[in-house]
Amino acid sequence: MLHEDYKRIVIKVGSSLFYSLEGGYDSGVLQKLVRQVVTLKKSGKEVVIVSSGAIALGMHILKWSKRPKQLYRLQAAASIGQNELIDTYRDFLKGKGIHTAQILLTWDDFNDRQRYLNAKNTFLELLKHNNVPIVNENDTVSTQEIQFGDNDRLSALVASLISADILIILSDVDGLLDEDKKTIVKVVDEISPSIKALACPTLKKTCRGGMVSKLEAAKIATDSGIPCVVANGRKKNIILSVLKEPQAYGTLFLPKKGMAARKRWIAFGSKSKGRITVDEGARTALLQQKSLLSVGIVACEGDFCLGDIVSLVDKEGCEFARGKVGISCKELEKVKGTRYAKEIIHRDNIVIL
Repeated sequence: MLHEDYKRIVIKVGSSLFYSLEGGYDSGVLQKLVRQVVTLKKSGKEVVIVSSGAIALGMHILKWSKRPKQLYRLQAAASIGQNELIDTYRDFLKGKGIHTAQILLTWDDFNDRQRYLNAKNTFLELLKHNNVPIVNENDTVSTQEIQFGDNDRLSALVASLISADILIILSDVDGLLDEDKKTIVKVVDEISPSIKALACPTLKKTCRGGMVSKLEAAKIATDSGIPCVVANGRKKNIILSVLKEPQAYGTLFLPKKGMAARKRWIAFGSKSKGRITVDEGARTALLQQKSLLSVGIVACEGDFCLGDIVSLVDKEGCEFARGKVGISCKELEKVKGTRYAKEIIHRDNIVIL
């Protein structure tokens, strides 16, 4: 795809770009990024920004030197910092005649199919009217320990949700480092075990995720048919440079053949409510795009109901597929391993990962 074809762009901004314990809050970096967004908007592009930083800014305002572990303290910091964060974006963009829209999401907005579609329609309507949605996790009310993964995963889910043309993840690193820890891996065509081994979690106190979560996000994006670039947001005109030559300014993760929108939701848009372990025969059949039958099921766990999304795993516990189950866990316990009359998961509701 040529850079001119990147019409709908999702940009993830990491909190490490504009806040650190040593240097404090630096809005100058955000201002430079926003200038590039303005350039994109003037050229007719659609832009969504997924921005971290609410908790970090809240910590800054509250003068906390360490990220708290208690959920209520994290939520307090987020409620203060989110206001500061959106005001910063709004002030920078409004001065250029561009309106912003704040969208706060939780896992529930992705888990529930109707809420998922409602969120999609909201994004598309905002983009239709030339707004720039600013997205963050709704940390203030989240009850699951705020674990989208430094918003890397959230940015990929949003990109998949709106069928973006490219996802750009900006952080304070130049990309994925090779084994020598000096050379940047320019292009990744598959996120293999050897690529995953190059990543390591961040040790920073104010942010989460590191390269591990960026690889997870890149996998969601590329499996959805969306190219993903991890690049250094402090470099001059980095967004515009990436769009002109993605492989030259960070690490480019090449997209695979895109899934249908509904299957993207099954694969990535919802949390698994349980696990179904299958034997080798069932695994082979599923990989051949066949339905899951009860006779090939070894075990099940969780508290899932009819219509929930579950993980399909082999006997070693490795997840290889997900599906929308047609039976509850309690009912499945009674019929697993037998020749039950109905399909447990129809092949149209199964996604191979």
